[in-house]
Amino acid sequence: MKDFYLKPKLFSTIKDYSGQQFTKDIVAGIIVAIIALPLSIALALASGVEPACGIYTAIAAGFIVSFLGGSRVQIAGPTAAFATIVAGIVAANGMDGLFVATVLAGIILLLMGIFKLGALIKYVPHTITTGFTAGIAVTIFIGQIKDFIGLTYAEGLKPIETIEKIEANIASIGTFSWQALVVGAVSLLILIVYPKFEKRVPPSLIAVIVGALMVKFIPVLNEGVFTIDELYTIPTGLPKVDFSGIDFSFANIKALLPDAFTIAILAGIESLLSCVVADNMINSKHNPNAELVAQGAANIGSVLFGGIPATGAIARTAANIKNGGRTPVAGMVHSIVLLFVLLWLMPLAGFIPMPTIAAILFIVAYNMSEAKKIKEIVKTAPKTDILVTFLTFGLTVIYDLVVAIAVGLALCFVIFLFKKFVKKDK
Repeated sequence: MKDFYLKPKLFSTIKDYSGQQFTKDIVAGIIVAIIALPLSIALALASGVEPACGIYTAIAAGFIVSFLGGSRVQIAGPTAAFATIVAGIVAANGMDGLFVATVLAGIILLLMGIFKLGALIKYVPHTITTGFTAGIAVTIFIGQIKDFIGLTYAEGLKPIETIEKIEANIASIGTFSWQALVVGAVSLLILIVYPKFEKRVPPSLIAVIVGALMVKFIPVLNEGVFTIDELYTIPTGLPKVDFSGIDFSFANIKALLPDAFTIAILAGIESLLSCVVADNMINSKHNPNAELVAQGAANIGSVLFGGIPATGAIARTAANIKNGGRTPVAGMVHSIVLLFVLLWLMPLAGFIPMPTIAAILFIVAYNMSEAKKIKEIVKTAPKTDILVTFLTFGLTVIYDLVVAIAVGLALCFVIFLFKKFVKKDK
């Protein structure tokens, strides 16, 4: 297996593995699991699915990517990049449609890795990735305003598109809850200020605990603040997935194929970008094709386990590195710890207030807003790059990621042809 081009990093790193590194990997895995717990729940809710689906994803996808992946330190799970597209698929086609689209995306990723297409991902223009990432950040932010200020939509009103959510928020402003705003504001303050003084304990965990205690023990905050268990069912034990009725007909596959390609491309870009960031942090080199195969297997494994699409998570991967993780064992420990939480501690998640979840996602949106990159593009890039960036951004917010990526790539191709032939002839 020495020269096998899809050889997982686990098999390379385990040869010189030491007890000291095992201890560091365990510590890193536990800390990353603590970070991933509230984040996975929040991202599941932002994706329009049950909160436990985020935990299922982190367990299954996290373990598979660490076991089969091409990076020493990659941590996989649900990410904000998928939130809007998953929400759209679920709204239009239900969980069965999401299952089919994710399995297809997994197969596409597997084929990309097998046919050594990992290196091609880097040729996707940064203007497109910057544009749609910023667009996703805006859609996540707008989508969380409802819970942050405690709005209640009219019965039967379930907005999907960002513009629809803005209109629904305006129409429901009369249901504003000052109690929800207080809980959300305190949670947001903790998320912003706490890391300046303490970096060892994840701020999201502190925000979740403080938010839950506020709602539980301050009587005036009991009204007007929804918690997760008031809106969702919190299961215990392993997921119970019903595969009967899954429609793998040609017509359904054809209908869901654009979504599947979007999931696959996004998973490939996000995971390999995370690998590059990790390589720079630990002076290593990842195997892009093995990583794509692992991501494909992980996405299939995730939905079989009741989860949603997954990819490499840059923030969790960085946290793994900073806490001493240097081999895939850390990622596997992270998944095992989350499995323990799922089996024995999951009901506690029901006490988390929805405004706290919204505050966590506000920070996620801010961190992925690409403000610095956009500012740099506006200052230094050609006008065509600025056009592509803002067009992709606008289409992501107004329409969806599928349209944004397709139009962005088409425009980049037209610009390339113009520069290559038309301008050259002049």
